[in-house]
Amino acid sequence: MSNLETSASILTCKEPGEVESVAVEVLTPREVPLGGLRAMPVRRTLPQRQRSLIGAWCFADHYGPDDVAETGGMTVAPHPHTGLQTVSWLFAGEIEHRDSVGSHAMVRPGELNLMTAGRGIAHSEVSTANTTVLHGMQLWVALPEEARNTEPKFEHYVPTSRAVDGGRISVFIGALAGERSTVEMFSPMLGAEVCIDAGATLTFDVDTTFEHGAIVDLGVVELCGTTLSRAELGFVPVGRSSLVLHNPGDEQVRLLLLGGEPLGEQILMWWNFVGRSNDEIATYRAQWQDEVGAHDSGQTSSATRFGVVDGYVGNWIPAPTLPATPLKPRG
Repeated sequence: MSNLETSASILTCKEPGEVESVAVEVLTPREVPLGGLRAMPVRRTLPQRQRSLIGAWCFADHYGPDDVAETGGMTVAPHPHTGLQTVSWLFAGEIEHRDSVGSHAMVRPGELNLMTAGRGIAHSEVSTANTTVLHGMQLWVALPEEARNTEPKFEHYVPTSRAVDGGRISVFIGALAGERSTVEMFSPMLGAEVCIDAGATLTFDVDTTFEHGAIVDLGVVELCGTTLSRAELGFVPVGRSSLVLHNPGDEQVRLLLLGGEPLGEQILMWWNFVGRSNDEIATYRAQWQDEVGAHDSGQTSSATRFGVVDGYVGNWIPAPTLPATPLKPRG
């Protein structure tokens, strides 16, 4: 998924390490128009000024249930990424993915599409014609210094949906409650869908070196005693050996549970790029613009960082204008 805000701001994810005095920090998302025929709205929980990272998780968009007949669904033309992994997870609908390493795959409910951008990749995402309701989450993972220029790749993974006492879990990244994903990650992480039955409580043993976050998709959830409403994210700092999730309602609730060791690095996020310096981001932008210009004119680009998304018909997304002043880390 692309960050389609026309006035893309610079966000520097500061090194975690300050443990809040409260057990759970509640983050409320802001609404952002994603694009499409009539601008499908998404709820963006990460990054925020008060918290940019949960482990290496650096971006979270939550969308739907979206009536495609009203919004036009998702139509995201080819756009670039560097220095990150995209994690696509659906609750309803279907999205067609194409990228510049030759991948052509569908994103379907309960199935993970994981794209590693590394040194650079381009991709498109379009909801399919038979999709009437679109509902899911798009997340980004920042790659650590030693892996951020790795070769781009794509993985599709179908985790086991396993019943537990009081609910059900699907672990798509890392390990939880005896379930383990096989996809390749570049820092210790966790990603899982958790469903909790009416009135039930789930307790998970977790790594004490991990930060954790829970994004509520349906219902109201109590995370370690703190109430989270739909679309809110609850952050738990390092140090906990278990997480307690309680459903106080009379219907099943659903959330995504994220976690990971603090990245321990400062990263620069601008538009769809993750880098380390202003000059690096400016170089990524210039190379992408060169490739967009060559594509629009039917010529071959002199820059080949991002490549061509075969099978997509239409214009690519140009990068927004960089700020006039140099991009600087915050914090």
